[in-house]
Formats: sequence, structure tokens, C-alpha cells
Amino acid sequence: MSAAIILLRRELGLAWGRGGGPLPALAFYAAITLLLPLAAGSDTDRLAPVSVGLAWMVLALACLLSLDRLFERDFEDGGLDLLMTGPLPLELVCAIKCLAQWLAGGAPLALAAPVAAVLLGADIALTPLILACAVIGALAFAFVGGIGAALALGARRGGLLVAAIVLPLFCPPVIFGGAALYAAELGSGGSAGLLLLSGWTLAAVALSPLAMAAACRNAVA
Repeated sequence: MSAAIILLRRELGLAWGRGGGPLPALAFYAAITLLLPLAAGSDTDRLAPVSVGLAWMVLALACLLSLDRLFERDFEDGGLDLLMTGPLPLELVCAIKCLAQWLAGGAPLALAAPVAAVLLGADIALTPLILACAVIGALAFAFVGGIGAALALGARRGGLLVAAIVLPLFCPPVIFGGAALYAAELGSGGSAGLLLLSGWTLAAVALSPLAMAAACRNAVA
């Protein structure tokens, strides 16, 4: 078994064993989905126009919940030093960590996004596009969020610092995904927004590990 697969299995095990996997984020997602109708009223005509955007925004916020633990545990117990001297390049280690973060948290949240949108009043015909945007967007959130998690290593109240760093970087995928869904609602198709979202995600997957690795080396030095 290659070192990359072993590391991926380790990260998935840590995500499920210590962090509860996607359960906290899914609970947050469900709570917001249930509270929004209570706050805005039971009239579905009021929530329907913004249901898709709300589900997309809550997805971005839910992805923030476990980012502060992405590198912090290894930094505190010395595991990060071992990973830096291991057989895998640190950039690949960071990419595998983000991939595990997406598999353990982002992907289940993406599967819940169409359900949340429909419950808030979205057209069920938009479900495939909502799912596609959520899966691609959650991958972008995981990799871009890793930059914030690496930059916040060793800082007090790292969760707040991660949010301050990451939220501006979340804006482009939120805008592109929202634009795709809004265009689909109007009947003009969401392919342009989906392509822009996919391009942003590919750029994040390719470039974010470089920034994360540099931040981790700086924190350990």
C-alpha cells in the first residue's frame, strides 16, 4: 500500500474518530434549514426565491466548522514534523489532508444541499445542478480552507483566525455557484457559472497545496 493511500486512510480515520466526521456540520446544516422558516415565516413563497442561495451559503459556513483541526492536531503532537520528513512531499501531504477533509465532511454536506434547498422551497428540477455545484464548491472550500488552517497554526483562537482568512476566499465560488443556480432558475441555463466554479476549484486544488506547505514550514521553523 502506497504512502499516499496510508495517509488518506489515516486522515479519514482521524476525521471520523475525533471530529465526529460530518455529523457536527450536518447538524449545523439541519439546524439552519429548520430555523430559517421559523424566522421568515411559514409562507413558502417568501423563502422560495432565495432558497437555493441560502442552501449554498449555509454549505460554505458549514464547511468552516472543522477547518481549524486540519493541521492543528498534527502540529500539537509533533506529527507534522514527521510528515514533513516522510517519503511524501509536503505539498502532496497537504493535498491529501484536504481531500480527506472533503470526503469526510464536504461530500456529505454536498449531498445534503439539494435536500435543504428543496425543503426551503426550491424547484425540485434544480436538484441535479444544486448537487453538482455543491460537490464542486465543497472541494474548493476544503482546499482554500486549508490555506487558512495552515496560516493559523500556533495562533490563539485559531478558529476565528481561520474564518477571517478563509471567508474572503470563499466569495468567488459562492458567487460562481450562486450565479449558475440563479441563471438556471431564470431558465437561461447555469453552464457558464458552473464552468467558472469548476475553473476556480481546479485552480484551488493545484495552487493551494503550495501555499499550505509554505505556511506549515514557517510554523514549524
